[in-house]
Amino acid sequence: MVKVKLGDDIVHSKIRFKVRFDFKGEYKPGRFLFGGKPIEQVAQEVRDEQLALLKNIPVQGISFIDCDVSQDPYVVHDETLDEKVAYAPCEITMHADSIEDMIRFVMREEFRKLEILEPPQMLITSKDLERILFRMNEEFKNQLLLLLRKIKR
Repeated sequence: MVKVKLGDDIVHSKIRFKVRFDFKGEYKPGRFLFGGKPIEQVAQEVRDEQLALLKNIPVQGISFIDCDVSQDPYVVHDETLDEKVAYAPCEITMHADSIEDMIRFVMREEFRKLEILEPPQMLITSKDLERILFRMNEEFKNQLLLLLRKIKR
């Protein structure tokens, strides 16, 4: 729980936040004579798959409130891949017990935007900041390990 100052009192509160992810869909050629799926459809399928994982796998300190998938996928030209890539956006509203619990969401490749809905102000001590930075370092190392595994395949 984070510390919030209400008047002269300091109380503990959960953080309500909204995070936006843009899930990537890349072109995959079809098999045999059949064409592949449109990249917008691939992006939507990736979004649905990842949302199911996020909703159904419990994460300590996090509770899901709402998920908005009403925005349509969009297509951009990726300069590094030199091809079109589709992104399927989604906004998820959640409760977190602490800032450290939020880090796993903002360190994802799909992360685009974070909005803290409640509380409007928080008190962060030096110990809190140390835990936040330590957790960021751990998550960064985990992301690097995942990337190395993908490269070795």
